[in-house]
Amino acid sequence: MSVDGMGSQLDTWKACLVPTDAHHDYCGDTSNYVLVIDLDPCLPMFNNPVHDDYELMAPLFERPRTMDMDNRLQNLVQICASEFARSPDNAAMHRHFAAGILHCMSERLVEPVRHQLGRVGLNPETIRRYVMENLHRKITVNDLASVACLSVSRFHEIFRSLTGITPHQYLLQARLEQAVQLLTRTSLTVSDIGFRTGFSSQSALTNALRKHRGITPSALRSAELAMQPE
Repeated sequence: MSVDGMGSQLDTWKACLVPTDAHHDYCGDTSNYVLVIDLDPCLPMFNNPVHDDYELMAPLFERPRTMDMDNRLQNLVQICASEFARSPDNAAMHRHFAAGILHCMSERLVEPVRHQLGRVGLNPETIRRYVMENLHRKITVNDLASVACLSVSRFHEIFRSLTGITPHQYLLQARLEQAVQLLTRTSLTVSDIGFRTGFSSQSALTNALRKHRGITPSALRSAELAMQPE
């Protein structure tokens, strides 16, 4: 399995997590059986920081990665795969089993990070809450470091090593995710949404969406309207 040019070998004890925008290739022989869970990146649990499952689900696909599966997780996957094969048309069961697998994977990835964050005095929920409550204004790394009671350099180092992204990248993701939610679920103007999510202007929001999501606010709204039932 190759994701964004980085390859790894998958077997019964390995799982590969592939973000939506990552280029990936797979090569196997005729004896391979691979369980693929294909997810909608627009689900609130992946792009809405206020969703109950966001803290658990979003870290799964922050970057491409492989993870080792312990005995319990591997057994769960085997059981689910056999049930999928037995009832290929039971979409509701597929969704529930897939969600269970994802939650188990996320717990194994997130819990060690939570433990480390707590040990160094950096509570991810406190940071997330502060960002969401102040999303409309400029937030600096110094602000976040103060919330965590750490120096700027120490906060930046810990945050990046434990999350895989910089504080600036995290802030941009939070602003874009909230902007997408407001664009698709409210009738607020693009200018107002830009103000509420901390962008300096309507054009700044438009440029950020185009660069990082490959779509403009108007195109996003048009696509959302087209998907709604008449």
